[in-house]
Amino acid sequence: MADHKHGEMDTKVQQSTFDGFIKFTTWSCVAIVGILVFMALFAR
Repeated sequence: MADHKHGEMDTKVQQSTFDGFIKFTTWSCVAIVGILVFMALFAR
């Protein structure tokens, strides 16, 4: 088994995946809050 060397792994793919997840989560929350506000304003 290869020796582990701290800090040598390329994490660009993981970082871009995480950034995409955070962006998706943020926009989903904004959309949900917008839908809830819309429903509250136009509820009977």
